[in-house]
Amino acid sequence: MNFSSDTAAPAHPAILEAMVEAGKGPAPSYGSDKWTAAAKDALREVFETDLDIWLVSSGTAANALSLAVLCPNHGAVACHAEAHIERDERGAPEFFTGGAKLSLLPGDHGKIDLAALKARLAANNPSFVHESPLYALSLSNLTECGAAYSAAETKERADLAHAAGLMVHLDGARFANALISTKATPAQLSWKAGADILSFGATKNGSVGCEAIILFGKTRERLPELQARAKRAGHMPPKMRFLGAQMSAYLKDGLWLKLASQANSAARDLSNAMVKAGGRLAHPVDGNEVFCFLPDGAADRLAKAGATFYPWFDGSHRFVCSWATTSAEVADASKAIG
Repeated sequence: MNFSSDTAAPAHPAILEAMVEAGKGPAPSYGSDKWTAAAKDALREVFETDLDIWLVSSGTAANALSLAVLCPNHGAVACHAEAHIERDERGAPEFFTGGAKLSLLPGDHGKIDLAALKARLAANNPSFVHESPLYALSLSNLTECGAAYSAAETKERADLAHAAGLMVHLDGARFANALISTKATPAQLSWKAGADILSFGATKNGSVGCEAIILFGKTRERLPELQARAKRAGHMPPKMRFLGAQMSAYLKDGLWLKLASQANSAARDLSNAMVKAGGRLAHPVDGNEVFCFLPDGAADRLAKAGATFYPWFDGSHRFVCSWATTSAEVADASKAIG
């Protein structure tokens, strides 16, 4: 019963098989291979638009490199106070940008509050030499609290940012899970909603380690800068074909959405069991994460039964389901809860 993280889950066999096939014989280096080209073509089809990509092995690299091409070292990025780039990336965005600040905003369930965003944008004054002006807005979908922004909610915030002259980054480490719960298309939840650049995650949803930085619209002009920054930061894999193979297999025949659906379904079943046993949800279960204030003694019973999960900073506990979470694991956890 491993509910510690979706990164603890195994890689899907189809993705492993694709990597084995990519290892048969030589291939061009640094992304000039057929697997990376196929991944780009597949992403074009999925997102219904022309785009450029760069493949990296971690979400932190995807986020930090994305923000580095949107924000100069003397600027700032607006994000939620609980965003992954703030809480979990050890200053990587600041490091990769060369010193840009993160400007933290509040909001329930990890979603940036609209009033707070409007106030921050209104106060932004690039001509004032003593402050770090905003250059970008970063949104997370799913949020760090497991909640999903709808396409309309994303667009509302992105429109405000664009009107103020900012670019918009979307942290989509669990983008597939957000798609399943919102029933939006990839295009509707990304570039059509105002995202200029997307960190498109596969690692948490069945791959070995693969994320795509996707550049939409005019942001595609920044691909050469992104590549230069990736090279300088050590994120230009010589054998990028193995990342391309992962992404191609991930997208083939809608595998990525099937895996996200399985994870979301397991999380819903687990959350229902928790509520039935007297637990109280801290956040909506819009994807594959459950944050719950457990009944007295339930955490100890779960741990004794062999379940792994994390206590959260607000007093709740976080449980993360994955594509590989079984109904038996959910049943065993439900029984242990009480």
